[in-house]
Amino acid sequence: MVDQAPAVSIHGPKVRIAFSGEDVLLRLCLIALALFLLIGLLLPIYTLLSKGLQDANGNFVGLLNFVTYFSEPRASVVFWNSLRISVLSTVLTLAIAGLYAFALTHSRMPGRVFFRAVALVPLLTPSLLPGIALIYLFGNQGFFRGALFGHSLYGPVGIVIGEVFFTFPIALLIVQTSLLTIDRRLYEAATALRAGRLRTFFTVTLPAMRFGLGAASFATFTKVFTDFGVPVVVGGSYPVLATDLYQKVIGGFDFQMGAVVGILLFIPAAVAFVAGHLLQRGRSASVDGRAVVYVPAKSQARDLACLLFCSVVALAILSILVMAVLGSLFKLWPYNLSLSFSSYNFAEYEPSGWGAYRNSLRLSGMVALFGTALVFFGAYLLERVPGASWLRQAIGFCCMIPLALPGMVLGLSYIFFFNSPSNPFGGIYGTIAILVLSTVVHLYTVPHLTALTALKQLDPGLEAVGSSLKVSRFATFGRVVVPVCLPTILRIASYLFMNSMTTISALVFLYSANTKVATVSVVLLNDNAMLGPAAAMSVLIVATSATVVGLQWLLMHGLLRRTQAWRGRES
Repeated sequence: MVDQAPAVSIHGPKVRIAFSGEDVLLRLCLIALALFLLIGLLLPIYTLLSKGLQDANGNFVGLLNFVTYFSEPRASVVFWNSLRISVLSTVLTLAIAGLYAFALTHSRMPGRVFFRAVALVPLLTPSLLPGIALIYLFGNQGFFRGALFGHSLYGPVGIVIGEVFFTFPIALLIVQTSLLTIDRRLYEAATALRAGRLRTFFTVTLPAMRFGLGAASFATFTKVFTDFGVPVVVGGSYPVLATDLYQKVIGGFDFQMGAVVGILLFIPAAVAFVAGHLLQRGRSASVDGRAVVYVPAKSQARDLACLLFCSVVALAILSILVMAVLGSLFKLWPYNLSLSFSSYNFAEYEPSGWGAYRNSLRLSGMVALFGTALVFFGAYLLERVPGASWLRQAIGFCCMIPLALPGMVLGLSYIFFFNSPSNPFGGIYGTIAILVLSTVVHLYTVPHLTALTALKQLDPGLEAVGSSLKVSRFATFGRVVVPVCLPTILRIASYLFMNSMTTISALVFLYSANTKVATVSVVLLNDNAMLGPAAAMSVLIVATSATVVGLQWLLMHGLLRRTQAWRGRES
């Protein structure tokens, strides 16, 4: 990248480099971003780790808290429950997502666009929704309670089913990406060598999928291991680390043991994240730029089998969503199944009424606006601004940490850090500001990587051209970079809004009476056995997320068609 050189003046034997005011301002912006990550991420994590090694009076006790925790007979059971559930859910999710992705990319079955859209529906839902829908379907008084062959929904069976639904689109997107990059020439070579379809699958398709399957397994495992929503609804008396952390902090106010559980929750997630990152690095090194896109040939038997399989999976996904909608409309389940909107009259069931939903809209809007501006400009500073390489590398590393940090761990670390009387930033505790901060930090990594990907595609000489025309970097950023990257900016804003509506893990520790959000309201309604209103609030979250996605699509295919018309003229 060509950049404008700083002014150099020589006074005697010494050489002094004089940076322009713009260079100084850009470095100040980098320092501000570093301070944001320090206050919003690193210091809270450090405080949590410190609490795990201290007693209630703040005295250092080393690993005594961990010894005390594991001396409880229940502790090892909780940890192994979480591990078993995560492994089983990951295996099932990968099997279903792998076959579904194969059907979407390696068959000519009809309705592929429809099946792809249905598969992404769980992304719009909070993790609480599948648990609620499963109660209506397979609970003790559910419509199909006998379908579990005598097993109770409340426990490992319900958790696994709910987690497979919740993590399915994440695994699907990763595996589908790996399948789309398979070089068609490999299949042509296999055909020339007269390899059968089964042999071709095991020698070409499956090896090409291994990186995607590996990355999807680590992502799914981490999501299940740290999830709170599904276990809190259908976990029953089957404890996992996420619900154990919630009970110790909210139920028992045992913050030392809560810190211990939080650290235990973080370690496997961090290991899975590092392993997945290393796996992806290995994959990127093997990509061939000359690869040819694979287009499957028609096969009646294969296409029919793929159609049947995808129909079953899509039916299961839609059944859970439809059951949640019906559950919100039942007048008094299971005694009076006539349809009514009484469950949406939230003022009858909790003091805040519709206030929780309005708070979610307010939170999501603020996260989308502030988070998008911060993430995109921060990525621009790291990718396009020269100098201060060590600081940019340190910031880039910190930007990746939230992907491995469970939301509940982040929420608990915020309690320790911001609720301290000596913290000058403690004034935001109990306000909407701390919810916005925690949500932006928790969701930071994926939008950051998205912004970096878009910025890397820009001509590296843009800033040099602007400099030659005596145009500042800030003007180039506003007049060129932002308009060109407008589709990416919209995707980031939509992602942040949608995930702010559906997230629960960090917020369950940080809300106050005046800042209760919709997902927290679902938890409290479910705890009070108000399943209908809990389903109604969940359906509102889904409807809002779907509306935002629809608006994003309209903008992408309407307004942006004018601003991005230049792309169609590229040769």
